[in-house]
Amino acid sequence: MKRLISTIATVFFCICSFAQSEHLTFKGVPIDGTLDAYVENMKKAGFEYIGKEDGIAILQGDFAGFRNCTIGVITLQSFDLVNRITVLFDTTESWSDLYGSYSQLKEMLTRKYGEPEVSEEKWIGYPEPKNDTDKMYELRQDRGVINTHIRTDKGNIFLEIIKAKWSGGKVRLSYWDNINSLKVEEKAMDDL
Repeated sequence: MKRLISTIATVFFCICSFAQSEHLTFKGVPIDGTLDAYVENMKKAGFEYIGKEDGIAILQGDFAGFRNCTIGVITLQSFDLVNRITVLFDTTESWSDLYGSYSQLKEMLTRKYGEPEVSEEKWIGYPEPKNDTDKMYELRQDRGVINTHIRTDKGNIFLEIIKAKWSGGKVRLSYWDNINSLKVEEKAMDDL
C-alpha cells in the first residue's frame, strides 16, 4: 500500500512538473528563447521582420484571418528572454468594424482556450454611448474599457480595444508566457 501511494505521488509530481515546463505558444511556436531566435521562428511562420527597438522586435503579417497585423516580440533589454507577444490589428475609425473584430477574436479565443476569466465592456463616467460615433469619441477620451482576460495553465491572454495613436482605435492581443514571465520577474526582483 505504501509503495502504491508513493508511486501515485511520484506520477502526480511528474505530471505537475511537466505541465509547468510547457510554454504558451504563438502560431504554434513556444514563447521561449532569445529575441533573435524567436524572430527567426516567426520569419519561418511567414512574418516579415521590420526592425528592433528597445528590446522589441517588430514583425508584420497575417494572423488569425486578419491581414497586415503588427507583431511585437518582447523581452527586457537586460534579459534576452522572450516572454510576451503582442499583436496589433489595423486601425479603424468605425466602431462597428472595431468591435466586430474584437468580438470575432474573443469568440475564437474562447473556443480554443475556454471561458474568459474576466470580460469587461463598460464606459467610465458616462452612460453607454447611444451610437457608434459616440463610442469612438469615448474611446478616444480613454473612457471605454473593453477587454477580455483568459488564463491558461501555460500563460495569460489579453484581448482589448485601445485608442490608436493619432485617431481611431485598434484591437490588441497579448500572450504572456508563465514560465518566462516568472523568470523576467525574478530578474527584476534582483534589481530591488
